[in-house]
Amino acid sequence: MTETNGTPDAGDSDENDEQLEEGTLISHLIELRSRLLKAGLAVLAVFVCLAPFSDFVFTTVATPLMQQLPEGSTMIATQVASPFLTPFKLTLCVALFLAMPVVIYQIWAFVAPGLYRKEKRFGIPLLVSSVLLFYLGVTFAYIAVFPLMFAFFTAAAPEGVAVMTDISSYLDFVLVIFFAFGIAFEVPIATVMLVWAGLTTPESLASKRAYVFLGAFVAGMLLTPPDVISQTLLAVPVYLLFEAGIIMSRMFVADKRDNESNDTEAA
Repeated sequence: MTETNGTPDAGDSDENDEQLEEGTLISHLIELRSRLLKAGLAVLAVFVCLAPFSDFVFTTVATPLMQQLPEGSTMIATQVASPFLTPFKLTLCVALFLAMPVVIYQIWAFVAPGLYRKEKRFGIPLLVSSVLLFYLGVTFAYIAVFPLMFAFFTAAAPEGVAVMTDISSYLDFVLVIFFAFGIAFEVPIATVMLVWAGLTTPESLASKRAYVFLGAFVAGMLLTPPDVISQTLLAVPVYLLFEAGIIMSRMFVADKRDNESNDTEAA
């Protein structure tokens, strides 16, 4: 704690004096149940709205592959219930994606009472940016990665092999890719969180650029199909987002130092 002439730092004093909400274990469990119920109802509401359009949702998600299939090829269903269940499973996942802001808000509303005022001011833009970056990663995968990836796969098929993808397998595949790119685009948030927690510094992160660059391509190799195009399309944005995270963390550190300096002067 910084002191001036024996006087505690004003910012630390205000933070220590701030009264945080307290409660029993039962009250916390009740609050958690309430938040989870609200998040679940939000997902259910979106799903109910989208359910009548489940076939359209599946067709939209399958379009990048359908456009690359050879003439006369179609997608197939190898299980009896797949034509009915697969579109609904995909619609439920889409409903979760669309309701993510509500889900994140409910998590935030549960955690926020235990945070100080400064932490809340920092946490809100962090949560908003994390949701936006996740959506950006999913959108990037759908618009940029899928067309190139499926074009490569269909072109690489041996002669005499008909490319006819099972719809259940396709659903599992695209969900993994969506999730991988959505999480990968959270790199700036993870970078800022590491600096905020005091586990590292922007200068230390900057000195490890070569390792991060290599790690981005290793992650691309593990999280995407074994082709150079999709690996590069994941690795390059991850590295660029790491650089953006360093810039954001430097801004955060500079702002934190300014606040500490102002608090010291005020004390």
